[in-house]
Order: sequence, then C-alpha cells, then structure tokens
Amino acid sequence: MLVLAAVPVSAVAEPPPANTAPAKRITKTALKVTSSAFGANEAIPAEYTCDGAQKSPPLAWSNVPKNTRAVAILIEDPDAPSGAFTHWLVTGIPPATTSLAAGAPLKNGAAAAKNGKGDTGYSGPCPPSGRHHYFFHVYALDTTIPSPATKEDFSSSINGHVLAEGQLIGMYAKSGTKSAQSQ
Repeated sequence: MLVLAAVPVSAVAEPPPANTAPAKRITKTALKVTSSAFGANEAIPAEYTCDGAQKSPPLAWSNVPKNTRAVAILIEDPDAPSGAFTHWLVTGIPPATTSLAAGAPLKNGAAAAKNGKGDTGYSGPCPPSGRHHYFFHVYALDTTIPSPATKEDFSSSINGHVLAEGQLIGMYAKSGTKSAQSQ
C-alpha cells in the first residue's frame, strides 16, 4: 500500500540589504510616429531617397511624456548587406517639438550626427538591390545627451533614459529594379 503525505512547504524571502538602492526604473510608453508622405509598411516616395532630392521626409510623433527633456531620432536600414545602416541620427530635439517638416533644417539645439556614409545629416534610402525596410525610431528621453560620434555611442547614451519610444517602418527599392516595379 502506497501512502502519500502532504508536506507543507514554506518559502522565506530575505529582505534586501538596507544599504542597496533600488534600480532606476523607467516606465516606457509608446510614441505614435507618423509621416504625411507614407504610411506604415508603405513605400517611401522617391523624393526622400537617392532617386530624388534626398531630403528628409516629414515626420511627426505624439504621446510625449511630460517629463521628457529631449527627443532623438534614429533612421536605419536593418536589411543593408553589412548590417544595420544609419541613415539619420538626430539628438537634442526640444521636448515641445512634435514634428519635423520635409527637408527642414534642424533648429533649437537639435543636431545631426554622422550617418552610415560618414557624413553629418540625412542620407536617403538607396538599397543596392531589392526592397529594404527603413525604421524611423523616435525616442523621448529623460535627459539631454551630446551629439554622439557613432550609433553605438548613441545607444549607450540613451540606455536607461528612454521614457517613450515609437517607430514607423517604410520600404524602398531603387527605381528600375524588379522589386520597385512590383510595389
């Protein structure tokens, strides 16, 4: 005959040491990112690419938290042959700013860092082949950061300081390619 007995199990949680500070927690909210030039997962018009004027597209964002000190933008192509390619990296956008007009110069302390080509400013989509995805990331930060030298510096600088973030994904294939003709 098999006898089973229930044995109560208790767990004792020890309190954390008194001299440790709690980790800094930031509750992230979602920014809504849009463009009047294209919708989510739609083709980016040629005027904002290497096939056109290569000016930055209009971009808008909403739901910026009240305690935001600065906004930053990162546009990148994760489909690039050598890994994610940075098309635009902007820091120091004032928190009251909720949009940038097409091709508009940066003002009020905003600054562009070097893109994947090594130039300062916007570099329009120009995939070597096929259709690529372009991620337009917008970050609301609880601090201001200096203009970074690289995307890695940017990522390190915003770590732990992102109050809200959002993205818009656009697509592009150079004109004349089979992928562009099928869009």
